[in-house]
Amino acid sequence: MRHVNVGLFVPHNGCPHQCSFCNQKTISGHTAQVTAEDVDSAAMTAIKNPDSVGGEIAFFGGSFTAIDRKTMLELLSAAYKYVENKSFKGIRISTRPDAIDNEICDILKRYGVTAVELGAQSMNDKVLSMNRRGHTANDVVNASNLLKSRGFELGLQMMTGLYGSTDEDSIETAEKIIELQPDTVRIYPTVVLEGTQLAELYRSGEYVPQTIENAADLCAKLLMMFHKNNIKVIRTGLHSGGNVEEGFVAGAYHPAFKELCDGKIYLTLALDYIKRNPLPKGRINIYVSPSAISQMTGQKKKNIIALAELGYDARVIADSTIPKYDLSIRNEIL
Repeated sequence: MRHVNVGLFVPHNGCPHQCSFCNQKTISGHTAQVTAEDVDSAAMTAIKNPDSVGGEIAFFGGSFTAIDRKTMLELLSAAYKYVENKSFKGIRISTRPDAIDNEICDILKRYGVTAVELGAQSMNDKVLSMNRRGHTANDVVNASNLLKSRGFELGLQMMTGLYGSTDEDSIETAEKIIELQPDTVRIYPTVVLEGTQLAELYRSGEYVPQTIENAADLCAKLLMMFHKNNIKVIRTGLHSGGNVEEGFVAGAYHPAFKELCDGKIYLTLALDYIKRNPLPKGRINIYVSPSAISQMTGQKKKNIIALAELGYDARVIADSTIPKYDLSIRNEIL
């Protein structure tokens, strides 16, 4: 069953730093501080949808545990009553790794918070410093271990293509995140937005952003790394909508970025399968999970065209016995 979550964006005022890439007004389209009344309004609207049972109230966008304490408690109190009456299963927040300690954990537990996502972004201290993050990789490790020890569901967010970053250190970041064994991960290729330091660095030529193609190649590798380690990736790429398109300057933004990554994964799987199991050229049937038909086909039939150029006339067929990121290929018998 699909559960409906209530998402509330907490503006930048919870964060003591101005990261190189960050313009939260552009990312979220919100500038006004969320109030307890906003929580009530959003929750009551969602409750009318029967799918909201089992969902969460989520505070995203800022560093929730670093906002004014009085405001934080008001928001938590407003949300908690809907957890108490079982309208929602819990509360999810996002925050900075250096804004988590035992006192904060006590408060979050008291108000029914079940999941905490940390903006790690990188596990390379040089990259973190160059992007003005204001925390270290060790802060990520310490906060992650503390949250897990206190029974919270742990989510970690990472970025690729940051100022000063390389594909290699992004892969190392993923490896270090895997060692922490979070429950969920989000992967965000860096997008240059108006009103940021990164926009200035880009225009001066000091920062060269990833192309969509380069970012998708890298993120396809990262997705498989997390998949093989049974870590669920719940978001890849910035969501469309809000003001992202309007504030976009450069970088790897695509409204269907995850689909691009999955397309690359499935083409690689098909080519590897053909290499391991030499198939005569001609018509082939590629069997994938029903949910992976479009990914195997590729956007604008890109994967089918690539296989055709190698001599394979491919047809993609749904097979409910085949799991995600797997496939089987057979020559079609005429």
